[in-house]
Amino acid sequence: MAARALHLTEDLVARVERQEPEHPAARGLPVMEDAGFACHAARLVAEAGEGPVWTFAYGSLIWKPAFEAAAVRPAVLHGWRRSFCIHLESWRGTPAEPGLMLALERGGSCRGMAYALPEAGRVEAMEALLRREIGYEADFSSVRWVTVRGEAGPFRALVFYAAPLHPGMHVRLTLEEQVRRLARAAGHVGSCAAYLRNTVQHLEELGIRDRYLWQLQRLVAEEIASGQG
Repeated sequence: MAARALHLTEDLVARVERQEPEHPAARGLPVMEDAGFACHAARLVAEAGEGPVWTFAYGSLIWKPAFEAAAVRPAVLHGWRRSFCIHLESWRGTPAEPGLMLALERGGSCRGMAYALPEAGRVEAMEALLRREIGYEADFSSVRWVTVRGEAGPFRALVFYAAPLHPGMHVRLTLEEQVRRLARAAGHVGSCAAYLRNTVQHLEELGIRDRYLWQLQRLVAEEIASGQG
């Protein structure tokens, strides 16, 4: 399946791409301590049991994984769908111009990629993954084991930011409100528009068609082109 040309081009992203001063996330939540990462990593690897330890990637993990995967395979997660519903006041947003990040919400299905942690140093790889994905103890309410389906049948995988999310970070916005944020917001690691483009582009290259994200990138492109971004 050939990748389609995105409406949200590199030139349009460049119009809004910038790096804002870093803002501490103002969620009033205790941050994850170093010892906590190691403890949770060991626990999750133990929970995985025998055989490969898989994680299911549906967003930026696809194009920026935290470890060298021992195996990669396409997979489908039924009962969950992609949603820009994580409120950001840091990373790709600021308190004055908050951004959004992808998570999973109930309903529909989600095609993505499953990555197996390396057999040697699984706990260390899991810790690297947690450090990439988790900032607060409260974030673990949205980390869970799910059953995904691949070509050879179902298997268990770890997924990040599957609802419920903490009220301080979970928002349900209209499509128009999502477009407005994604076309404008940026933080110390860059813009939401770049995040959206990278995700959709890599999904397209893998032959994964997500109608929601495809519509979003078109609408964000129109918003930026109109001078509203």
